[in-house]
Amino acid sequence: MTAGYSGTPLLKKLGVKDGQAALLVAIPDAIPALAGFKNWGRVKTAKTTRGVNGGPYDYAHFFTSSAAQLANTLPKLKDELAQDGMIWVSWPKKSSGVPSSVTEDTVRRLALETGLVDVKVCAVDETWSGLKLVIPVKDRKK
Repeated sequence: MTAGYSGTPLLKKLGVKDGQAALLVAIPDAIPALAGFKNWGRVKTAKTTRGVNGGPYDYAHFFTSSAAQLANTLPKLKDELAQDGMIWVSWPKKSSGVPSSVTEDTVRRLALETGLVDVKVCAVDETWSGLKLVIPVKDRKK
C-alpha cells in the first residue's frame, strides 16, 4: 500500500521491520497494511486504549481524533515501549473532513510533556497523518 505522494510503501515509511514486537491501537479498517503484516515477531491489536499493555514493544501505532484520549494514552504507550522503540501517533488530516481535536502541534506538545521527541512525519493515507515519536537517546535506560 502506498500513501501520500512519495510512492514509498507505507510499511517502509513507518520503519516496520520483520520480527518487531508491535502494539496496534485503533487501527482503521482502511489501513490493512499494518494489521495484515505477517512478519511481526509478536503483535497485539486493541480496539481501544484499554488494551495498552504487554510490552515491551518495538513498534506502537495509535490512531486517534481526540486530544484528551491522546493525552491519556501517550504515557501508557511510552511505558510499554522498548527503549529503542518507536510510537507512531496518527490523526485525521484537516483536509479529510473528519472531526478532530488533534493536530501535529498537539501531538508534538503532548509528546514533549511525556518525555518523547518527534523524529519523522508522514502521510499514512488520504485521511491520516502520522508523527513518529521516540525516547531521546540521552534518556534511554541501558
